[in-house]
Amino acid sequence: MRARRTVAALFLTASLALAGCSAADSESGADDKAQSAAKPALQDGGAGSGYDSDRQSSGAEQTKPKDPVALAPTHIIRTAELAVEVKDAQKALAAARGSAESAGGHVSNETTERIDDTHVTSRVVLRVPQEKYDAVLAELAGAGKLLSRKADAKDVTDQVVDVESRIATQRASVARVRALMDRAEKLSDVVTLEGQLSSRQAELESLLAQQAALKDRTTLATITLVLSEKEDKEQKEDDDPGFLDALGGGWYALVAVGVWIALAVGAVAPFAVVFGVLYALWRWVLRPRLAKRPVAARPVAEPAVPAPAPGPGSGPAPGQD
Repeated sequence: MRARRTVAALFLTASLALAGCSAADSESGADDKAQSAAKPALQDGGAGSGYDSDRQSSGAEQTKPKDPVALAPTHIIRTAELAVEVKDAQKALAAARGSAESAGGHVSNETTERIDDTHVTSRVVLRVPQEKYDAVLAELAGAGKLLSRKADAKDVTDQVVDVESRIATQRASVARVRALMDRAEKLSDVVTLEGQLSSRQAELESLLAQQAALKDRTTLATITLVLSEKEDKEQKEDDDPGFLDALGGGWYALVAVGVWIALAVGAVAPFAVVFGVLYALWRWVLRPRLAKRPVAARPVAEPAVPAPAPGPGSGPAPGQD
């Protein structure tokens, strides 16, 4: 009996387990069917439209372009040279100076001269901000008749960045040397570190000076302006030499020669007076006295008497061969 009950209990348990599995399978199949049936509805509208809009918005966010990367600023040195012919150089110079000052710049150098007493020429160097460079240049070029124009732009961005990087490195190096000096205990170490600190500090100051010069040249543009007045041709023609001019020039040359001769005579006159006095003393004082001195008598030599010539018949003396 007990064996039968045990077998019956096992059979009942197996049956219940099989029934539960079949029920779970049926529920899962029903859920799959429900989801498949609900997909068209979600795609057409209703609650599904919200899901689709969320999905589209998320996709749009993914495909949204990123913000452009900020580029490093460029550093450019701008220079220009202008030559302008004007009616009045002084007025044009004052106007150019005013244009530079109104733009926030200043006058760096200025030179004015009068040529041949006929016209005035002025040269001025202006420093103006980079953003006002084009406007000031156009205003100066329109002040009169433009004779020449030359503009140049040089990109020194790499040089500026290199100097800034070297400054940062040098500052860190100086800080390290100072930290080592604070921890140094031996006098020899302190002396060595002081030498290193001095050299690195000098190099840092040189780099800072280069940075300041680059900043000045890239912040302010340089404009060199030459203002010249128109030459007066009539006055120039009147200045051509004529007969009267040649006559006046000849008279001036004659007077100049006379003056030089007078100067030469004046320079030689003292020497002539001295030589004249000496000659007079010799001519009328010393020479007469020398002539009156008696001349000492000298013995007169007797003339030699020549021997008589032998006759034609005379022969040699006896005893002589």
